[in-house]
Amino acid sequence: MSDSKTVKTDVVLVGAGIMSATLSALLRLLEPNWSITLVERLDGAAAESSDPWNNAGTGHSALCELNYTPQNSDGTVDIAKAVNVNEQFQVSRQFWTYAVENGVLPDVRNFLNPIPHVSFVEGADNVAYLRARYEALVSNPLFSAMEYIDDTDEFTRRLPFMAAKRTFAEPVALNWTQSGTDVDFGSLSRQLIGYTASQGMTTLFGHDVRDLSKDSDGGWTVKVINRRTRAKHKIKAKFVFVGAGGGALPLLQKAGIPEAKGFGGFPVGGQWLRSANPDLTAGHQAKVYGAPPLGAPPMSVPHLDTRVINGKSYLLFGPFAGWSPKFLKQGKVTDLPLSVKPNNLASMVGVGLTEMSLLKYLIGQLLLSEADRVDALREFAPNAVDSDWELDIAGQRVQVIRRKGAGGVLEFGTTVLTAADGSIAGLLGASPGASTAVPAMLEVMERCFADRYPTWLPKLKEMVPSLGTKLSGEPALFREIWDHGTKVLKLDAPAPV
Repeated sequence: MSDSKTVKTDVVLVGAGIMSATLSALLRLLEPNWSITLVERLDGAAAESSDPWNNAGTGHSALCELNYTPQNSDGTVDIAKAVNVNEQFQVSRQFWTYAVENGVLPDVRNFLNPIPHVSFVEGADNVAYLRARYEALVSNPLFSAMEYIDDTDEFTRRLPFMAAKRTFAEPVALNWTQSGTDVDFGSLSRQLIGYTASQGMTTLFGHDVRDLSKDSDGGWTVKVINRRTRAKHKIKAKFVFVGAGGGALPLLQKAGIPEAKGFGGFPVGGQWLRSANPDLTAGHQAKVYGAPPLGAPPMSVPHLDTRVINGKSYLLFGPFAGWSPKFLKQGKVTDLPLSVKPNNLASMVGVGLTEMSLLKYLIGQLLLSEADRVDALREFAPNAVDSDWELDIAGQRVQVIRRKGAGGVLEFGTTVLTAADGSIAGLLGASPGASTAVPAMLEVMERCFADRYPTWLPKLKEMVPSLGTKLSGEPALFREIWDHGTKVLKLDAPAPV
C-alpha cells in the first residue's frame, strides 16, 4: 500500500496475541460479513506474552494459586476470588470445546493438555492453612475433585522429583486436583487467527500502529507503518480493539479516550529455569505452586511446572523477576518514561512511594546469580542439579496502576477499558490474563456492541452454554458441561511424557 492509501474496515484488531485472536474468532462466528483487519508489529502471531515460553501456560482456574485464597485473621479462608477466576476459566473452556467441535480449532492436543494442578506448602502453620483452604474449596462444585494430601509416602509417589533427598523434617501438604490443564496460548492464538484469516480477515504482520485519531463519523483512523518498507497508510475502522499486551497502554493514551486517563503501567520481566531432561520430566508431571516469598507480588508465586510444547515435555521453575523499562519483550527502553503523562503522574508517583516492599523484592531478584536460582528451586526439589537447568527470559508484564484518591494503586489482575461510545476498547494487565480471554472479550462485546449483543445471545449460548449462569450454583449443569468438554478436548487421555 502506498503512503496515500486509505482502506476501510469494520474492525481493527491491534496485536496478534490471545485476546485479539479470541475476539477475531468470536466476531467472525457471529458476523461472517464484517470486514476485520489484524495489525501486528512482529512477523508472527503470538510472539510476545502469548508465546508459550513467555508465560506459565497454566490454565488459571484457581486450583493451585494460593494468592486467590487469602486467609482471614480468624483463620478462615476466603474463596470468593478463586471461585470467580474458576468461573471465568469455565467460560473459556466451553468456547474452546465449541471451537474444536466446529472446526475453528483443528488441533486440540497442540494447545491443551491435562496436567494436575497442585498447591504445596511446608511447615505446621502453612499445612494448617492448606487444610483450611481445602475444606473451604472442596464443598464448591467447581473444586469438588480436589484432594488433600499430607502423607509423605503419597507425596513421594505423586511427586518423585520433589521427594528425592527431601528429609521431610518439616510437615508438608498438597492440595491436588487431577483435572488441571497446561495451555500453549501461542498455538491457541495461531489456530484462532488461522481460522479467522481463512474466513476473510486481513492480516498485516510487520506493521506498527503509530497513531489513532477519532473521526467525525464516530469511527477511528489508524495510522500504520510497514516496518520493512517504511510505507505508511491509514485504516478507517468503525471499531478498534487494542490487544497489544504491554503496548496497549501507550496506544490507548494516543487515542485520547477519557477512560484511559489516570492509568499508568509498571513493567515487570520474568525469567525461568528450564529443563528438557527426560529423566526429570518423567519424575514430575504436575504444576506445583508454592507460597509467595515475603514482599513478592502475586504474579511471582514460585511454581515448578510441567509444560507441553510442540508435543514435548519440559519443566519450568520460577518465575524470577527481571526488570526493564520496556513494555514489551521486543519493545523500547523509552516505553516507561514516555508513558508518564500529566494525568497519570500522581498515580505513578503514589505507587512508587507505597510499594517499597515490591521495590525491595525486585532489587533482590535482580541480584540473584544462576546458582542462587537453583538454590531456590531446591526448596521445591532438593535433588536439583545446576547442569540440568538453563535460564530462559520470559515476557514482559505491565501491571496496571490505577488512580486512587490523590495517588495510585498497583493492581495485579486484568482491566478492560472501553470508550463511552463503544468505538474502542483495550485490555490492560496480566494474570490470570490469557486464561480469561473468552470472558474478557465477551465483556468487550457486550460493552461495545450493546445494540447487537442481545441478537448475538442465542449463538453465544451455543458457544458457551452456561453464559449468564454461575456454574458454582448449578452443580448438575456444571457436571454435564464439564464432562462433555473433557471428552471433546481430549482431557480424558494423558498428556505426552
